[in-house]
Amino acid sequence: MTNTKDNRRDFLKKSSLSALPFLFPVMGKDSLNADKSKTSTQFVKGNKPVVNFVLDGLHFSPGEYLHKLQEISKTKAIEPDFYGAGGATKQLEEQFAQLTGKEKAIYLPSGTMANQLAIKLLNGNSTKVMVPENSHIYRDEADAAQSVHGERLMPVGEGKPYYDLKDLQSTIAYSDKNEVFKSGLGTVVIENPVRRADGAYVPLEVIKNVSKYCQDHDYKMHLDGARIHIASAFSNVSVAEYASYFDTVYISLYKYLNAAGGAILCGDAALIDQIPHLIKIYGGTMYQSWTNTAMALHYFEDIDSKWEKVAKVAQQLIADLNKIEGITITSIQNGSNIFDLVLSSKVDLKALANNLYSEHGIWLGRATDKGIVKFTVNESLLTRDYNDILSAWKKAMDQVIK
Repeated sequence: MTNTKDNRRDFLKKSSLSALPFLFPVMGKDSLNADKSKTSTQFVKGNKPVVNFVLDGLHFSPGEYLHKLQEISKTKAIEPDFYGAGGATKQLEEQFAQLTGKEKAIYLPSGTMANQLAIKLLNGNSTKVMVPENSHIYRDEADAAQSVHGERLMPVGEGKPYYDLKDLQSTIAYSDKNEVFKSGLGTVVIENPVRRADGAYVPLEVIKNVSKYCQDHDYKMHLDGARIHIASAFSNVSVAEYASYFDTVYISLYKYLNAAGGAILCGDAALIDQIPHLIKIYGGTMYQSWTNTAMALHYFEDIDSKWEKVAKVAQQLIADLNKIEGITITSIQNGSNIFDLVLSSKVDLKALANNLYSEHGIWLGRATDKGIVKFTVNESLLTRDYNDILSAWKKAMDQVIK
């Protein structure tokens, strides 16, 4: 029997998050024994913020996180919520409802709960839910739909970054033809961008076609848009337009809004108003959530313009890095913020990663079994002078090239 935790670890090894072990030898004992009274931590080198090519967002140590909340509170006092009501949590919910064009939004403790409660309510008395075969809902939510909510997940588009209308129709037709006792299909799910496809976004035309088909057949639609702002920045499709084709939309608060956790679910008021009771009975009600929502609310400001700038800076940086001997960075089809970096045989990746971190405060990931480093860009690109970042790469390459 396959161990679920091992599968998760295997995925992390193959993803850019596996870069972190490169950093441990560099951090050493000093980082572990650092003065805990200081707000700055090992993640700041020479008073320069770390630029990471590993994550979708910034990385805060506990000290930095607390310090950032203090900075936010000094600018405008953080208002607490109580059991999700009022304060920063209500403010954030209102912002997301406005962003997505939905009647209401609600904070939940995790993206899994947001996805699961959305499809539970959307599906009504039906039992089948169409999901991308490589989606978080199908692969990473511990069969919650089946085990807890009595919903049957039907995978679509095996082996593809995303499914299209033909794939969906084919899967539905196969199910209808071969089932004797039909239980009914109620909901169709799309994940955008697709984590297991290196952040590829689903083309808008595909979403439009699937949406029209679902409307014609009275199927509800849910968007797992954990990283939807990233897709928006690289596809030039607004979050509001993406959301307009779905009944419910989930967006993460920690992928790139830098909160310690949490999720937002947006949809019609009639559906969202049912969520607080469900959160309670499934054990997700929190006394206070402002430590997450205040942070996300802060980074929500100008989020679209920031990611547009990230995309432009990344484009320029990749063009300049490709001029350096030994580096080749290419984009993937329908790619968002993850690129493929390949080093020549003259470059030792581990030496480069350690040099970039120890000398310049830059994180770089491991290579896959095909020798590709997943080069992920994020808001940290905007925290340092562009020429400083480029110069750091040039100096590091000079040090490690054979």
